[in-house]
Amino acid sequence: MSELTSTKPYMVRAIHEWCTDNGLTPHLLVEVNAQTRVPMAYVKDGQIVLNINYSATKGLQIGTDAVTFSARFNGAPNELYVPMSAVRGIFARENSQGMFFQDEPVDPDPDGNMAGVGLDAGSPAEPPVVKKPSLKVVK
Repeated sequence: MSELTSTKPYMVRAIHEWCTDNGLTPHLLVEVNAQTRVPMAYVKDGQIVLNINYSATKGLQIGTDAVTFSARFNGAPNELYVPMSAVRGIFARENSQGMFFQDEPVDPDPDGNMAGVGLDAGSPAEPPVVKKPSLKVVK
């Protein structure tokens, strides 16, 4: 059986559509990483919350691999690129209803080891600590 695609991009598009259909403002919670292109001046604790309403963005594309759009921050235009792996949630600003996602598991390399995870030989593998996303009131 072939590898199934992630449900995350479909859920992000669905919650975005639900927000806009109900007159709510969709916001994206993003865990900033090396692949994420966002204005770093607005990043707090490694995260940023982005308004992805059509009226706040230009050229919004919620693709399978990334969310891309243009937006103004303090009057300056910015091209944003958010890989789907960095999306931690999408929610309505007005009532905080939406969906939040856990970190995606690390894919094993061909040898069966966890890619990017350094384990000492002979030490038991400990499960990764899952940090739940937190929300801050943005006014």
